[in-house]
Amino acid sequence: MWTEILVGIVALLAGIALGFFIARRYMMTYLKKNPPINEQMLKMMMMQMGMKPSQKKINQMMSAMNKQTGK
Repeated sequence: MWTEILVGIVALLAGIALGFFIARRYMMTYLKKNPPINEQMLKMMMMQMGMKPSQKKINQMMSAMNKQTGK
């Protein structure tokens, strides 16, 4: 009786932990393949804000964002 409940609880906890790590790994590989922002998006955002984007400024902002995310 108690062993069945204990096995069920252990299996539930193992499933939750395994699901968390699988989901985390999937999201990390997804974000590596599809970064949330790229140079074109940054250029469009700067133009919408009324700034004239130069390639130097775009490169500086991209390197700052990459440094912040740990790439």
